[in-house]
Amino acid sequence: MTGTVRVGSRVIACVQRHATGGTTALRIRVAGVVLLVLHLLAVWWFTLRPNAVPWVDAANLRPLRTIRAEYGEDAWAALRYTVESLFVLAPAGVLLPLIRGRLRVSAAGSFARTVFAGSMLALVVELLKTAVPGQVANVDTMLLYILGIALAHLAVVPATRARLRRRHPAGRAAGAAHAEEAAGAEEPDRTGDGTGGGTAQGPTPRITRVEIAP
Repeated sequence: MTGTVRVGSRVIACVQRHATGGTTALRIRVAGVVLLVLHLLAVWWFTLRPNAVPWVDAANLRPLRTIRAEYGEDAWAALRYTVESLFVLAPAGVLLPLIRGRLRVSAAGSFARTVFAGSMLALVVELLKTAVPGQVANVDTMLLYILGIALAHLAVVPATRARLRRRHPAGRAAGAAHAEEAAGAEEPDRTGDGTGGGTAQGPTPRITRVEIAP
């Protein structure tokens, strides 16, 4: 009977894990895609709009050239440029892992994949600037985009995944089933003669002591 209960608990935990995990993962992925699309539309609207300016600087393909020039001329303007560039694509550092919808993944692997995908997004944004009047490509801006993505990922994703793993219902059910199985394995064998076979027996009968008259 105890073995049947343990097997049933494992089956229920497995079903709950697959059903709940699949539904939750699908919802997370859909939410991630929708939010990422909205974010990219906002980036397009605020970053890739034509600028009516009489002239623009040449495209910068040398890393840190613009940053050094900005801080050398006006530190406050350079700081504003740095902060704004960090925040442009920073939400992608959270939304890209959200699309995968997985809680149990390697932290280093997730970070590497997010930074790579974010680098591709930053490159596309900078390349699109070359076709927008009044906009020029700048490698320093692209580097700040990527840095913002990486910082947002490190600040939000690992801690959020750890919190969700602790609260996930399927994870708790699987953990409870595993604990019950381990506790059942540690129980001493009280059936049979200790060899694991035979049928259950009752307690050993005791013979009532008979008093002998003097």
